[in-house]
Amino acid sequence: MTDDTVATFPPVGARPATLPSALPQETAQKPTMTKENRWGLLILAIGAAMLILPTLQGIAQVSWSTEQGAHGPIVLAIAIWLFARRWPVIRANAEPGSAIWGSLAFAVMLLAYTVAKIVGSIVLESAAMYGALVAALYLFVGFRAMREAWFPIAYFLFVLPPPGSVVAAATQPLRLQISEYAVAFLSLFGYPVARSGLMIYVSQYILEVKAACGGLNSMISLSAIGLFYAYIRHNSNIRYCLLFFMVIIFMAIVANFARVLILILITYYLGNGAAQGFLHQFAGMTMFTVAMVGILLFDGAAGPIRRALATKA
Repeated sequence: MTDDTVATFPPVGARPATLPSALPQETAQKPTMTKENRWGLLILAIGAAMLILPTLQGIAQVSWSTEQGAHGPIVLAIAIWLFARRWPVIRANAEPGSAIWGSLAFAVMLLAYTVAKIVGSIVLESAAMYGALVAALYLFVGFRAMREAWFPIAYFLFVLPPPGSVVAAATQPLRLQISEYAVAFLSLFGYPVARSGLMIYVSQYILEVKAACGGLNSMISLSAIGLFYAYIRHNSNIRYCLLFFMVIIFMAIVANFARVLILILITYYLGNGAAQGFLHQFAGMTMFTVAMVGILLFDGAAGPIRRALATKA
C-alpha cells in the first residue's frame, strides 16, 4: 500500500451495499379478462335476460305450478349459487372460444328458440334457450373456463321441464310394477284390492297410478338435491358420487312404492275424495321427505365405503 492510498472501511454496523439486479425478475401473471371481454359479458347478460325471463315465466306456468315441477325454483336458486361460486375460477381461466364453432352453435340454437316460440312448445323453447346460453358463454370464456365449472353448467338442466310424452313412456313400466307389488302387498293383509293395468280397484273405488307415481319426477327432484349435496361434500370422490346417485334412484323407487300404498289406504279408509285432495299432496311431500332422510342416513353410515372408494381412486 502506497502513501497516496488511503484505506477506508465501512462504519461498524453498516449494511453492505447491494447491486441492482441486472435482469428484472419476471412474475407469473394469470390470464385475466380484457376490457373488451367485460363489455361482451355485459352484452351477454342483457341478451340472456331477454331469453331467460320470458322462458322462465312459461316454465313457471307450465311446470313449476304442478306437483311434478314444484322443485324447479329451488333447483334454479341452487344452480345460480353454484355458478356464482365458480365465477372467479371462470374469470381466471377465461379465453375466448372458437368464433366459428361458437357462432354456428349459437345461431342454430337461436333459430330453434324462435321456432319453439312460434310452435308454442315450452320444452323445446327451454332446451334451445339453454343451448344458446351455453354457446354464448363458450364464445366469451372458452372451453377451459367452462370445464372448470362443468357441474354448475350441467346442473341447470334440472331446471328444464322434461317432455310429457317421454315421462309417460319412461314411467309406464315402472308404474305397472309398482301397482302390481302394492296390490300384492296389501292383499297379504286382507285388503279388498285388485289391479287391471294402471287401474287399482279399492273396495268400491278406482285409483289410477299416474305418471307422478311412476318415479321419474321424484328421481329428477331427488337427483337434483342429492347431487348438489354430494358435490358440496364429496366433490373429489367421483366413485362415491356415482354410488350415491344409484342410491338416490333406488330411494326414489321405494318412496314411490310407499306413496302408492299410502294413497290406497287413504282411499280405502277415507274415500276417493280424500285421496285426490290435500292428502294426495301430503303423501307426495311425505314421500319426498322420507326419501331425503333415507339418502342422508345412507351417506352418514357409508363412511367406510366412501373411504374405500377414495383409496381406490
